Amino acid sequence: MINKETVDKLGFIDLPLDSDFDLVEEINRLRKEKNAVILAHYYQNPEIQDIADFVGDSLALAVKAKSLSNKLIVFAGVKFMGETTKILVPDAKVILPDMNAGCSLADSCPYDKFKDFVDKHPDHTVVTYVNTNADIKTISDICCTSSNAVNVIKSIPEDKPIIFAPDRNLGNYIKNKLKRENMLIWDGFCHVHQRFSLEKLVQLKKENPHAKIIAHPECQKTVLLLADYIGSTSQLIDYTAKDDSMSYIVATEYGVIHQMKLKNPSKDFIPAPPEDSTCGCNDCSFMKMINLKKLYFSLKYEYPTIELPEDIIKRARLPIERMIAIK
Repeated sequence: MINKETVDKLGFIDLPLDSDFDLVEEINRLRKEKNAVILAHYYQNPEIQDIADFVGDSLALAVKAKSLSNKLIVFAGVKFMGETTKILVPDAKVILPDMNAGCSLADSCPYDKFKDFVDKHPDHTVVTYVNTNADIKTISDICCTSSNAVNVIKSIPEDKPIIFAPDRNLGNYIKNKLKRENMLIWDGFCHVHQRFSLEKLVQLKKENPHAKIIAHPECQKTVLLLADYIGSTSQLIDYTAKDDSMSYIVATEYGVIHQMKLKNPSKDFIPAPPEDSTCGCNDCSFMKMINLKKLYFSLKYEYPTIELPEDIIKRARLPIERMIAIK
């Protein structure tokens, strides 16, 4: 047995394993034995993506979670994603292998400050990115992901003022794209997409003139202006699969390149560089906290689990379901 108090302090289960222990084999055995399902985000390490039952972006994972009948779900992602799953499947036990896997974007929108902001604009429809903590969703009218954010905003009457939170880059991208001047944008950002180096991106394009630049809308406007294509994680993957170019400079989290290579092994994918000159790619340190060892122990002991009060689940569910209904 494990000491849950110790695990709660550490955030994950840390026990020794023999060097010859086959993690993949044991995870597969336990998954079958427990009728568990493993969900993973595109930003996870390749070995996590490869062992998952389903890999997707935030919208696809939410849709998949809602359809599951499994009572044990292991979520290989960050905490707000595990919370979203628990809200949609409250009767299931939802496991997050490392509770330290947070999100800089979610943390940039603290509840008390955002609640004050919302209260000061009572006539506004509140649209929040799914990359928020569960309590933020309880004061939202509808959630969105980067995949359907444009369509979510389009679904709101043009004369209706909107609060969009928390990502300022995505919010301003949509505001400009749809010419919605009545959008108030919260000043939050994703640390991964915020730190791409424009100077290095320009240099990389000079070195690879035939490569197309593809970017996530969470990137800064200066980066988006250089992009040949802008889209969500899943949209970027689909674009590279269908497009006839053979080379791409990818301005989003590095983990997505694994799926791009699986679908297009003959194509070349170049990670856009961050400002830190010591790193050649841009990783989300929170996403990369999940590894096979943590996944194995969390599945074995069915811990740590995502726990939310019933009233939070009830109030946060409606804006998520509204999001899912809009493709």
